[in-house]
Amino acid sequence: MQEEIINRVANSKLKNFDLEDFYAPGSRTVIDISQWLLEGMVLIESRFRESLNTTDFTVYNEHYVAIICSTDAIVPQWAWMLVQSHLQGIANKVVYGSLEQLETEIYREVIQNLDVSEFKDAPVIVKGCSNKPVPVAAYGMITEKLQTVARSIMYGEACSSVPVYKRKK
Repeated sequence: MQEEIINRVANSKLKNFDLEDFYAPGSRTVIDISQWLLEGMVLIESRFRESLNTTDFTVYNEHYVAIICSTDAIVPQWAWMLVQSHLQGIANKVVYGSLEQLETEIYREVIQNLDVSEFKDAPVIVKGCSNKPVPVAAYGMITEKLQTVARSIMYGEACSSVPVYKRKK
């Protein structure tokens, strides 16, 4: 007679948390403002403003946008503000920085507004691998958020997890 196989993970109180589930759908786009600078290096205000005014920003409708300058140009603060103002009401979100910084800001908003009450006093495992670009910072943010309610936090998969946090008794 064969012994019955029992799935102890399925029967445990362990709760899974997958950051990938909170990935905001939509296009991610980088806008390099050097395209509007003279030889990619010099900002001439009148030319810069004219270039922005003739750019069709509606192509960024519902995009998440990261604004960068790929050259060593010295760009005044108002220039970034001006680009941002052209994207207002068009893009979902705009940040100054890389795509990873953009993704971090998107996750920051999601995690700040996340209700984690379902994880109260529970052991939680934060899934490690994802198919979507989850920034490293998001793992720190969710750890901080879950620590306020969870009994323990682990990272990885149920079969091979790494302990991260355990509430003191």
